[in-house]
Amino acid sequence: MDTTTATRSIVDALTKAIVEHRLHPGSKLAEQKLADHFGVSRTLVRQALFQLAQKRLIRMEPARGAFVATPSGEEAKQVFAVRRMLEAEMTRNFVRNATKAQIQALQEHVAQEKAAVQRGDVAGRTDLLGDFHVRMADLMGNPVLGQILGELISRCSLITLMYQSDNAAEHSAEDHAAILKAIVAKDETLAVQLMEDHLSHVEASLTLDRKLPNSDIAMALA
Repeated sequence: MDTTTATRSIVDALTKAIVEHRLHPGSKLAEQKLADHFGVSRTLVRQALFQLAQKRLIRMEPARGAFVATPSGEEAKQVFAVRRMLEAEMTRNFVRNATKAQIQALQEHVAQEKAAVQRGDVAGRTDLLGDFHVRMADLMGNPVLGQILGELISRCSLITLMYQSDNAAEHSAEDHAAILKAIVAKDETLAVQLMEDHLSHVEASLTLDRKLPNSDIAMALA
């Protein structure tokens, strides 16, 4: 196994443990324990932890190490409030200005979402469901909006990963399909309303008081 594949497998295993509530928010991720568990060097573990930190799934603290990120319900509410403001206007502009090729690109993305949901790919579907919104911004040729949206989405990605049920994720994919249908029909009012409703639905679907059971790395990854 090459180093890239090894790092990816560590990232996937830790992501799965966090998503499936087997690692508690705030759990310390000791490099040596992880290296022993996966049979790799601490350098590879460090690379994997860095990737997870970029996804906001963990936080790195100087002189203390890595910890599973602790999501804040209040932060999530604020993020969704900002997203509703930004994405309503983004949707309005997309309906008005999107070309046939841009709409087709969004259709392909929605098809990938549906496939990820159907095969139970939790990490993949979460990335795709979030990327739908960034994809719209990128297709509009507005990288600044795409970057801002990406940062907002990453701030609530852990909360969505940890507290959104399979059923809610499936509904998100259906919401995106409905938004896309309104865009294809050039129905600006409906598309904007569906986007606002979608974000409200996602926020309402988060079960922030869910009990998370374990902080032991060996047991969580078993």
